[in-house]
Amino acid sequence: MASRPPFTPKVLFGERLRQLRIVAGLSQEELAHRAGLDRTYVSSCERGRRNLSLEAIVQLADALNVPPSKLLEGVEKREEQN
Repeated sequence: MASRPPFTPKVLFGERLRQLRIVAGLSQEELAHRAGLDRTYVSSCERGRRNLSLEAIVQLADALNVPPSKLLEGVEKREEQN
């Protein structure tokens, strides 16, 4: 069993993305479709395995109907705690 990855910015961003997607009532597939991305890309983002470009962050935010800054909320706070 793999241990949980450390709270890196990528992992924290992925957790925030997943949280906002669930609140919006979207599947990974629907979010990916709305953002013009592949579902496997969204999945790897949520697992903290991608270093997203600014363009991808904006696409995801648009698909979730939130400002891009909403996707970054909490990332800096949790990072400082480590």
